Amino acid sequence: MARLVAGETETRAQFEAEPTAYRWIFYREGEDTWIRVLELRDGSDHDNKGIEIWSSQLTIHQLARAVIRCFDEVARTYGESGYRGKWGEHFPRTELEALRRLWRA
Repeated sequence: MARLVAGETETRAQFEAEPTAYRWIFYREGEDTWIRVLELRDGSDHDNKGIEIWSSQLTIHQLARAVIRCFDEVARTYGESGYRGKWGEHFPRTELEALRRLWRA
């Protein structure tokens, strides 16, 4: 998300739900962003094998604000140690704060 806010025109994220994967594809043009979420039978599959399960268009401001709010809510709900216990990874505090700084700028 920080890459989009900083001006990149395309970025991706993938969430593994083994064996299924959910690929989020973000495109940016100016202040507008388009989001597509694909469900894939296997995380290594090409985009064209996925089923689009959701799409939307938002401004970069709306999208960044929504992502920041979601991560803030996760931190409030689970705490950073609870996040690690639930998802087996450290809470992305550094990345979240970098996104927050970019968004405010």
